[in-house]
Amino acid sequence: MPLTTPTFRALLLDMDGTLVDSDAVVERVWRGWARHHGLDEAHVLSVVHGRQGYTTMATLLPDRPMERNHAENRELLAAETADMDGVVPVGGAGDFLAALRAAAVPHALVTSADAPLSTARMRAAALPLPETRVTAESVSASKPDPEGFLKGAAELGHAPEDCLVFEDSGAGIAAARAAGMRVVGVGPSAAQHGPDLVVPDLTGLRVAASGDGVFALHLPA
Repeated sequence: MPLTTPTFRALLLDMDGTLVDSDAVVERVWRGWARHHGLDEAHVLSVVHGRQGYTTMATLLPDRPMERNHAENRELLAAETADMDGVVPVGGAGDFLAALRAAAVPHALVTSADAPLSTARMRAAALPLPETRVTAESVSASKPDPEGFLKGAAELGHAPEDCLVFEDSGAGIAAARAAGMRVVGVGPSAAQHGPDLVVPDLTGLRVAASGDGVFALHLPA
């Protein structure tokens, strides 16, 4: 049965599609990459979300050496970091992050972006960076591997089952599931990936302390 008022001790937050709407720049950069390699642009965009770029490349061009994937991924990360045109906050993201800080909710950013890109996008969207961040440099495996979420939970000092994840992509939701965590899907496409709960964006979400370090998530009326 879907959760209606989930409780938790810590929150783990994806960035792109969850806190920040970066679709415009992601599409520009990856459409260019797809054209360069003679690949269908729509198919490339259906694979890229939620993953580190080198894993997308390995999926789409399985016969290429991984070293080339990593090299091209570094080029694309640099291009994305230099392009903030159209990067905006997801609805309600600013208020939600402010509410987490006000209620002293343990929370971490867990993103497939690297540190420079995640910093640039959060700043472009005028959103505060959580103190605890797990970025591409922090892990050895990309989502849908659970490593990032497990590391985020460990850095916050909480068990996986006590964490609630906010995610939008199939890869991210699968990673949270593999980590043994419950998931709030954010956005119109999240429902197809089987989260516990789906919200259109972060507008009107509230958190309230329930005692003994437990918090409850309340949906808008």
